[in-house]
Amino acid sequence: MKQTNYAFTKTVNISFQEAIDKVTDELKKEGFGILTEIDVKATLKNKLDVDFKPYKILGACNPPNAYKSLQAEEQIGLMLPCNVIVYVNDENKTVVAAVDPVASMQAVSNPNLGGVAQTIQAKLKLVIERL
Repeated sequence: MKQTNYAFTKTVNISFQEAIDKVTDELKKEGFGILTEIDVKATLKNKLDVDFKPYKILGACNPPNAYKSLQAEEQIGLMLPCNVIVYVNDENKTVVAAVDPVASMQAVSNPNLGGVAQTIQAKLKLVIERL
């Protein structure tokens, strides 16, 4: 697993669809559901008539922690859900990445969010590590 200043990323030796299925299952194990699924390739083809690599954005939500976050910061919904992406890179390898919620929450000056962000960070790291 590779960590950047805003994400956890792993290249996996499975197909694009298998990676979507696997990350969805791993997210469920950590209490997340997928609220949104954006097929970037299909959207770009439909809206711009351009070809793009397979790329999906999954909007993952952990309801108890989302509720805690919303109680602590009314407008935190602007940063929810936690995005997880699955795509095929230029080397034809499947990549999965999850946002680092601790990094994204640094933009919000509310110390009550720190614990929730760390909890979600640990869960998302586990998901990516298990792929």
